[in-house]
Amino acid sequence: MNSFQRSSTMVRVSFEPTHDMLVSELRIALLSALYAEQKNLPLIVRMEDGKRSEEMERREDELLEILSLFGISYTQLYYKSNNFKYHLQFASTLLDRKKAFICFCPEDKASPYDGACEPLSNEEILNNPSPFVIRMKPSSKTSDSCIIMQRDKYPTAIFATACDDMLQGVSTIIREEKYRDDASKEAWVREALGYEEALNYLYVPTLENAEAWSVKALLDEGFMPEAITQYLLALGTEWQRCEEQTNTPVAFDKEALRQMNRACIQNLSDMELSKRLGYACENIGKLAKLYTNTLNTTAEIKGKIDAIFAKKEPLKGFEKESQTLQKLILEAPYFESYDAFESYLTEKSGLRNEAFFKPLCYLLTGEEQGLDLAQSYPFIKNYLKEIVR
Repeated sequence: MNSFQRSSTMVRVSFEPTHDMLVSELRIALLSALYAEQKNLPLIVRMEDGKRSEEMERREDELLEILSLFGISYTQLYYKSNNFKYHLQFASTLLDRKKAFICFCPEDKASPYDGACEPLSNEEILNNPSPFVIRMKPSSKTSDSCIIMQRDKYPTAIFATACDDMLQGVSTIIREEKYRDDASKEAWVREALGYEEALNYLYVPTLENAEAWSVKALLDEGFMPEAITQYLLALGTEWQRCEEQTNTPVAFDKEALRQMNRACIQNLSDMELSKRLGYACENIGKLAKLYTNTLNTTAEIKGKIDAIFAKKEPLKGFEKESQTLQKLILEAPYFESYDAFESYLTEKSGLRNEAFFKPLCYLLTGEEQGLDLAQSYPFIKNYLKEIVR
C-alpha cells in the first residue's frame, strides 16, 4: 500500500448515537465549530455508529437536531459504518506488514498487554480455532499493544477513528484532556499504514460532573440554547496543543447555568419569550418576566403561566368566596387599573382581608400566594374572563 497524503484540511467532531448527547460533547462541538470558523476551515461530523438499528437512527436524528438548534453547521456528515470494509483492509495490511498480530488472549486482559501471542507462528495461528482479536505491536510512541479489531470483526474506537480521520483528510481535532492518551495510539496506526500527515490535536480541560447531564435533559428543564452555549464557552475557549498540559479539570456548575439562563430569559424580547412558552402575546412575555425574580428556566415559568390560564376549582376553605368573586369578575366591566378593579370587587362582594385576597389571588394566578396582583394585572386584564372561567 502506498503512503497517504492529506488532500484537504478540516476540523472533525464525533458523536456516538448510543446515548443522548452529553453536555461535555456539546461543549466540544461548540469549540470545534468556533475553531473552524476562526480558521476558515470546514467542519465535518462523524457518527460513531455500529450495528444499525431504529434506536440508533432515532438518536442520530436527535443529535443532528441539537446541532441545528445550537447553530452548529457542518459541511459533511459521514458514518463510521460506511468504512467498515476499509477497516478490515487496513487491519489486514497491518498484519501483512508485521505491524499487528493475532491475539487469542481474553479481550479484557490487563493493560499494558504482556505480548503473549505476538511471537506465535503462522502454523500456530492456523491450528488455533479460538476466537481472536488483532492487536497493534508496540512502538516508540506507545508501549501498549492496543486492540484494533475485536472478535466480532468490528474495529475498536481508536482504530476506526484513526482510519476514518486519515480517509477523510481531517487536520484538526479538539478533545478533552482525559482523551490525550488516545492520540499516540491513533498516530501509530496511521504511521504504520503509511500516512505521512500529522494531525493537530488540541485539548481543553475535562468537564467534570457533566456525564450525568444530557443536553436533552437540560432543554426539557427549560434551559435555553443561548444560555447553555454562553455557559459552556465561558468555561474557556483556549485550547492547548498536544505537547502542552491542561491537567486541571473544570466543573459543570448547574447553579451558575441557572443564573445565566435567567439573564438570557430577561434579555429576550417579550414576544419571543411568549412564543417559547407556547403563547403569542407581548403581555404574556412581560408577565413571564415578573417570575424571573425567583425562577430561572422557561419550564418553571411556563408552569406558572399555564396555571394562570388553567380551569380552576373553588379554593378549598374559600369555596363560597371563590364562586362569588368568579361571578363578579365574569360580569364586571373593563377596568384599566388594578385599584379600580379591586375597589369594584370589594364593594360588590363585601369581602375583606383574607376572605377576599386569598381566593382572588388563586383565581388570577393559580396560587394562594402568587405574583403581586397590582404588578401582574396590567398584563392579564385583557384575559380576565378567560382566566377565571
